[in-house]
Amino acid sequence: MTVTTAQSPPGDQGPQTSLGKPSAPGTTLPARRKTRTESRRNLATLRATDVYAMLGAGAAALCTTWLMFDRMLPFNGALGFVVIAYLLFIGLYALLVSFDEDGPAVRDRVAAAIVQSLGIVMLAVLAFVVVYTLWEGRDALPHLNFYTESMADAGPVEPLSVGGILHAIVGTLWQISIALLICIPAGLVCAVFLNEVPGAFSRFVRTMVEAMTALPSIVAGLFIYATFILALGFDRSGLAAALAICVMMLPIIIRAADVVIRLVPGTLREASYALGTSRWRTVWHVVLPTSRSGLTTAIILGTARGVGETSPVLLTAGYTAELNANPLHDPMVSLPLAAFELVKSPEPTYIARGFGTAAVLLMLVLVLFVIARVLGGRGPGQLTRRQEHRRVKASRRDAKRFAAKAPADQPSDRPAPTRSTS
Repeated sequence: MTVTTAQSPPGDQGPQTSLGKPSAPGTTLPARRKTRTESRRNLATLRATDVYAMLGAGAAALCTTWLMFDRMLPFNGALGFVVIAYLLFIGLYALLVSFDEDGPAVRDRVAAAIVQSLGIVMLAVLAFVVVYTLWEGRDALPHLNFYTESMADAGPVEPLSVGGILHAIVGTLWQISIALLICIPAGLVCAVFLNEVPGAFSRFVRTMVEAMTALPSIVAGLFIYATFILALGFDRSGLAAALAICVMMLPIIIRAADVVIRLVPGTLREASYALGTSRWRTVWHVVLPTSRSGLTTAIILGTARGVGETSPVLLTAGYTAELNANPLHDPMVSLPLAAFELVKSPEPTYIARGFGTAAVLLMLVLVLFVIARVLGGRGPGQLTRRQEHRRVKASRRDAKRFAAKAPADQPSDRPAPTRSTS
């Protein structure tokens, strides 16, 4: 028996063996390069370098200004010191930031520093007004009679234990309540009209609203005095003052509400229209709930404008030191008008009562602000427990109605809805 081996073709190296034969060249992979690890980008708005640059620029600006005012130049005055120190601070801060950043970043840092400093100034002014008012009214505010009595029996030399501002509190509540009852529905309907019914007439109304926003308050008081009191023959009263306040509040509410409703996404309206709803049901169920928080802010702005008016109230409601709980007859005073009249007196007790009245006005505005935020602070689609209970009962009624209309031979195996999914 003869054993033959298979002949390999010429040029073929044959299979690799480990018995001393050289291995055939194969595919070799390149060596893995070391990848450079990228550092995570810092997205924080406040960095340590910014803080160091700001502190260094502030210290250098204060020291340089002190040298200029005390050693080098004949400057004096606190206001000039603050202005020059601030200008030096901005320049030095830009110089320090330019060592690490490029041009756009330097401009961004400088603009942020200016805006933040303006915000701090506004906050400081607001805090100063509140603290100064409370401090000056500290003698009148602790007395209980200050809130439960009027000034009918209090003369200029009477101590703070006699008399109060109950008549002004009642007058302010009556006037602002009547004004809100008129302005809230009228302002919201007008804002919805401007957005949902575009056209030449809506543009004309928007122009008139913008013009009335800059209307002086004394002109509004004269308008109500000429039409409501002189032409129609009504007496000076809290109702006339409320109408004058409405003239001031209504443009503010309309303009702010117009801007807020304009920000509602158009896709929400298109989705509602695609479901077959009408325009006004879309406004009621989609537009107004979506913009509820902004509309609350618009009402707050209008209320803050109206509750502090003095000259229209003086023209249309007059001034009295007695309590008048009827807004339809006789003069009725408000808190800002009472504060204005009390502070004018040279008697220290009257001045203390005036600052106490201003402090009560600030607290009243704060209470209105808190109430408005509580009522309008819920997000779109967020229901209260009572609203959710009504929605569940409506869903069950719809389920029963659909089941009654379904054919008896085609029972539906789908479970009945128990609550709304919205």
